[in-house]
Amino acid sequence: MTAKYCAQAGCLQRDSVERQEYAGAPSTGNREGRERGGASDLLERILDRNNLNRAYKRVKRNHGAPGIDGMTVEDALPWLREHREELLQSIWDGSFRPNPVRRKEIPKPDGSGVRKLGIPTVVDRVIQQAIAQQLQGIFEPLFSDGSYGYRPKRSAQQAIRKVKEYAEQGYTHAVEVDLSKYFDTLNHELLMNLLRKQIQDKRVTDLVKRYLKSGVMANGVVCKTEEGSPQGGPLSPLLANIYLNEFDREMERRGVKVIRYADDIVVLAKSKRAAKHLLESCRKLLEGKLKLTMNAQKSKVVSVVAQKHFKFLGFCLGKNGKGIYIRAHRKSLDKAKRKLKELTKRSQGRNVRVVMQKVKVFIRGWIGYFYVADMKRILQSWNEWLRRRFRMYIWKQWKKPRTKVANLRKLGIPADKARQWGNSRLGYWRVAGSAVLQRSITNEKLALAGYYDFPAQYEQLRNLHLCD
Repeated sequence: MTAKYCAQAGCLQRDSVERQEYAGAPSTGNREGRERGGASDLLERILDRNNLNRAYKRVKRNHGAPGIDGMTVEDALPWLREHREELLQSIWDGSFRPNPVRRKEIPKPDGSGVRKLGIPTVVDRVIQQAIAQQLQGIFEPLFSDGSYGYRPKRSAQQAIRKVKEYAEQGYTHAVEVDLSKYFDTLNHELLMNLLRKQIQDKRVTDLVKRYLKSGVMANGVVCKTEEGSPQGGPLSPLLANIYLNEFDREMERRGVKVIRYADDIVVLAKSKRAAKHLLESCRKLLEGKLKLTMNAQKSKVVSVVAQKHFKFLGFCLGKNGKGIYIRAHRKSLDKAKRKLKELTKRSQGRNVRVVMQKVKVFIRGWIGYFYVADMKRILQSWNEWLRRRFRMYIWKQWKKPRTKVANLRKLGIPADKARQWGNSRLGYWRVAGSAVLQRSITNEKLALAGYYDFPAQYEQLRNLHLCD
């Protein structure tokens, strides 16, 4: 084992050619499984070569930053091949110890502080992913229908559509539950008890516990983790869902409508008074039974159609003569427009085609998330605004007056008009909105240069959504 990579490594393959190298591991697992009569063979299934193959490919596909050992995803496979036997043996005999996660802090979007991430080593991510793949099948049938986060075939779009559906049924008030540092405050004892109820294989629960207790390295110092499951590892979202499923099921037993996406929770009621009672009930359950902390300032009762107050997963609801509809929240729209401004800054000096490609990548992803919101007019106005931004970008790149005159003439503008506008002292934005630039740098020419017609993508996604 090299000094550079302090993580323990595993036996993984990328394709069928590598499977011969792995031949020794499954035989050990199968033998132990038979010795246990198949009753507690979860660890064997976790370390099955096909399961580990899928886990490695998933980690590789997600890329991700190195952990404390500096190993990249690209470095992982050759290193894992070399050290596969010692990893398997250490897991079988219980001597395997995960590395501490690397602490990374990122600012929260609302500016209220930082979100603490814990980045495991690549090898630990592979093992966590292998565990998660097997535990998912055990716990998925137990989860509430109101839980949408980090679950197969479930999404944030489905969650907000469910909120809309309940609002149409008369659930017009919502309790927005905000948990303080949820992932960092999971009670290990409670979580392990929940796992042991469903997992008979003690080797697996012990392995999960070692990951929970693996520690965090910040500024070169390792700190113990007595609570929490740091965000950043493949296992953390599943453990978070298992923990809060107790809240979901208890509320479901009481007949309360709850929509949850990870730690974003909305509890619905038909009146403001009922919602206030539910706010207190949620506090007692979350803080009493689950030992979590509700943020008293951010947890509140609001009307679901109060656009300034209700916000869930970046969405809000509106109401008009046709009924209730989904909107992109104003903060989400403002954030996206700021990003587009940053991408199209005229001072960056990049080729306009490169800039258009970057804008395309961003806006495709953004619309792919927010397509369930009614925002046709907003996107049409953004489309006009972005075209003007690109005309301004091109105009600045032409720089000298004689270049501007020559290019305008090439694009079909009469000589006198070309000289007039090429020597104009008007600002870039003003010129970009002029009829001369709209006639020369036409929408069709922008499209040929790579401009992305995103309102068309939005309409296409909306039509697919309506057919669901």
